[in-house]
Amino acid sequence: MRIVIQRCLSASVAIGGEIKGQIGPGMMILLGIEDADTDDDIDWLCRKIVALRIFNDADGVMNLPITEVPDSGILLVSQFTLMASTKKGNRPSYIRASKPDVAVPMYEKFICRLTQLFGREIQTGQFGADMQVSLINDGPVTILIDSQNRQ
Repeated sequence: MRIVIQRCLSASVAIGGEIKGQIGPGMMILLGIEDADTDDDIDWLCRKIVALRIFNDADGVMNLPITEVPDSGILLVSQFTLMASTKKGNRPSYIRASKPDVAVPMYEKFICRLTQLFGREIQTGQFGADMQVSLINDGPVTILIDSQNRQ
């Protein structure tokens, strides 16, 4: 699994012109899933997300996890293009991205686990939909994490 975390002042996802999910301050997370991913990857990433200290404390230092930021939210959007390979040529290959029969159950497990660890409902897009994502990145703070390359 690959995720892109963006600390934001606000974020939303719309489908067909209607808002599906939106948050104020918090994290906008893009999620890519591949066949090699397991429940262990879900658990590891979700724990990493809620423990990541990327929010400012009273001294203006990035020292707080999202669980310690009142009224913060998480918006999770599936994005198969995160699994793109640009190794050959100029047209990205998405061969590593899981097909919906594998990815949808993993995506749903990810939502459940992240909600459980965050302790609040998270907002989402819709798997496989054509979505328009709006974001006001704060910082900017953008972090890439790949569960197959745990550094």
